[in-house]
Amino acid sequence: MTTSARETRSPIRWAALSMGAVFLVVGVLGFIPGVTTDYDMLTFAGHHSGAELLGIFEVSVLHNIVHLLFGVAGVALARTAATARAYLIGGGVVYFVLFLYGLFIDRDSSANFVPVNQADNWLHLGLAVVMVALGVLTSRMKTRAVP
Repeated sequence: MTTSARETRSPIRWAALSMGAVFLVVGVLGFIPGVTTDYDMLTFAGHHSGAELLGIFEVSVLHNIVHLLFGVAGVALARTAATARAYLIGGGVVYFVLFLYGLFIDRDSSANFVPVNQADNWLHLGLAVVMVALGVLTSRMKTRAVP
């Protein structure tokens, strides 16, 4: 990246790029045995997947792919301030809906196709708050030149 590119990257673009990178890392980690416990129980989708990222967050192949796609979207949408803001606020809304979904579904039913557990629910709420806050607060910040 050239100095001029660094100078013009706004805080909101950095926030979207950073969130995208985190989702990419999480998506990859979900496919690594050891980081994902009970990896042999990883299923494509559904509540029968017994694999857990870091031994805490229930994951499936579909769940990991969603993280990877969300990461790619964050990196791609960090190209402009407007798209970065849309990614952060829109993504925050998506994660809030996922939080509500996790609260109201029967976790032992086929409706839990992502799959989610209690830890996922609280993480989704946290992501919703952080992403919307980043989208709102960093869009108000001025871009500063890098020396």
